[in-house]
Amino acid sequence: MRKSRIALLAFTLAAATLTVPSPATADPAVTVTVNARAGLETVGDAAIGVNHAVWDSQLGTNAVADLMKDAGVQTMRYPGGSYSDIYHWKTNTAPGGYVAPDTDFDHFMAGVRRAGAQAMVIANYGTGTPQEAAEWVHYANVEKNYGVKYWEIGNELYGNGHYGSGWEADDHADKSPAGYATVAKQYAEAMKAVDPTIKIGLVLTTPGNWPDGIVAGGDAGTWNQVVLSIAGPSVDFAILHWYPGGSSSAEALSKTAQVTDAVWLARQQINRYAGKNLGIALTEINTGYGQNTQPGALFAADAYASLLAAGVFNIDWWNVHNGIGTVSTVAGHTDYGDFGLLSSASCNADGTVCEPPMNTPFAPYFGLAMTSRFVTTGDQLVRAAASDPAIRAHAARRANGDLAVLLVNTDETASKQVSLSYAGYSPAATAQVHTFGNGDTAITTGSGSATAVTLAPNSLTTLVLRPAASTARPATPGRPVASAVTAGTATLTWPAGAAGVKYEIHRQLGAITEQWGETTGTTFTVHNLTPGTRYTVNVVARDGSGRVSWASPPVTFQTGTPAAAPCAVTLTDASNWGNGWVGSVDITNTGTNPVDTWTLAFGWPTAWQQLGSGWNGTWTQTGSTVTVSNADFNKLIAPGATVNIGFVGNYQGPNVLPPLFKLNGNLCTTR
Repeated sequence: MRKSRIALLAFTLAAATLTVPSPATADPAVTVTVNARAGLETVGDAAIGVNHAVWDSQLGTNAVADLMKDAGVQTMRYPGGSYSDIYHWKTNTAPGGYVAPDTDFDHFMAGVRRAGAQAMVIANYGTGTPQEAAEWVHYANVEKNYGVKYWEIGNELYGNGHYGSGWEADDHADKSPAGYATVAKQYAEAMKAVDPTIKIGLVLTTPGNWPDGIVAGGDAGTWNQVVLSIAGPSVDFAILHWYPGGSSSAEALSKTAQVTDAVWLARQQINRYAGKNLGIALTEINTGYGQNTQPGALFAADAYASLLAAGVFNIDWWNVHNGIGTVSTVAGHTDYGDFGLLSSASCNADGTVCEPPMNTPFAPYFGLAMTSRFVTTGDQLVRAAASDPAIRAHAARRANGDLAVLLVNTDETASKQVSLSYAGYSPAATAQVHTFGNGDTAITTGSGSATAVTLAPNSLTTLVLRPAASTARPATPGRPVASAVTAGTATLTWPAGAAGVKYEIHRQLGAITEQWGETTGTTFTVHNLTPGTRYTVNVVARDGSGRVSWASPPVTFQTGTPAAAPCAVTLTDASNWGNGWVGSVDITNTGTNPVDTWTLAFGWPTAWQQLGSGWNGTWTQTGSTVTVSNADFNKLIAPGATVNIGFVGNYQGPNVLPPLFKLNGNLCTTR
């Protein structure tokens, strides 16, 4: 998306450390369960990031760098969104756009270094060349020794007009995904010839967001399919952007529920088409509601924590500064519709409303700052769950034995009395408590109980716990790998750890784990699995004294369907327009007897998928279950014969295809 330009000044804000307040009234007790043995992904050194733009006159200034450092920002992205595809680093120019004074690459890196962060640099694909990008790598890492590790090849190139919408500059004659991938591969080769140690990212579409799923005329597949097939083997990570929208606080905050499926689908596409494991960076994100007020802060903390738990290694908020937009009142406070973390001190068109002084942090700034208090480099996210859907719970264990719990109270009016319980961890009685409430201008820090806390309405709270006693643990096992996955079995294998231990295999069920078994070896085959089901599994080691290791990194796999069944179903995404699609369904009678009169049933995997209409049968949806009964002309399916039916499906998030189909109650093979 094209970003606005602004002029900026300087301002300094002091943080406060206060005693944690306790609201007088609260809803009935909420239970939060934390399971330290249900391990998720580990936080890297580039996790918490922001975007910087060359039209921002505060880029690289000491005031901004210090604010980023105080918020725990680890990564700064440059030179800024769509400007990246018109920006020429040697001359610090962007033909057709505005470049503020003192925003060149060296000024940017000075701010990065002062903040103690690292850079994510976008090479100009739209109006640049592979040689220009390679020379930038040489200047950065050979001449200046900046050590810039992460490089993107262009910004949102799917927005170059190929799918009908054109906001991204692209001078290449071939604007198709194949055109981008072919030239991006040349960029990667030229840049890595200068510095083989750099990591290069490739622009993808985010599952469930336009133009994901669309196949344009003349293309061999979707953007992701084509780009990954051609250039995936030559790069190191995939680039996603996410602006999930929402017209209310509740709607905007509900979008974080899409993270797990979006990342799952992206990984499926990467593995299938690139044939290798690529990291995933979400280099632009912002909320659809309350950009400067408390909903934005809650969204930022909840989204960053969810994405890190899913294994996204870098998340960059759009933007440090952006400029005033549509002014409104949100949660009792003025929202300026400004996508910046910091105020630009700009005014609306008629001058009746102006933002606060320059660089005043908006609420999402504190959402990022709270996230940095919740997780640090090397922490492993673990499962946490709340009994009240208004509470979002996240947890992370630290290498020093500490455990952190992030609690997000999305209820706009009611405080919540929370009781916490822990599995696989015994905390000391007292915890450090960080809070950020609606209308606050700083994060407050105090002390409280490790097992009970009151959450103010519309608030963020982080508990940092110490262990009750230091306990030596066996070495943590490595990440398991799933192989030979069928409808009902899977074989798990993991790297050998310390001698003399037994390995326990645990399946995650929310914040609860189900132990499948144990072994002294490093391979385990599990049976009696449910077809078409996604499983997340950890391995923990237990020594002869009964001491248990931390959980391994997880493996997630999905079982298939029976190879032999009386029916087979093939579902094809025949046509897609970004928030809807045509599903073509072939039903084959693989049995020996005719099927006379039939009903096919399947379930939507997510809450944001619905049936629109259908044909060649009578279609209905009840809850998440879709059923279709035969028409008069296709009620008989002879052995070996196939009938075709179809439907229009609608979706407002990742479009996960149904894995299971039943014909007259019999489970079919899904092809």
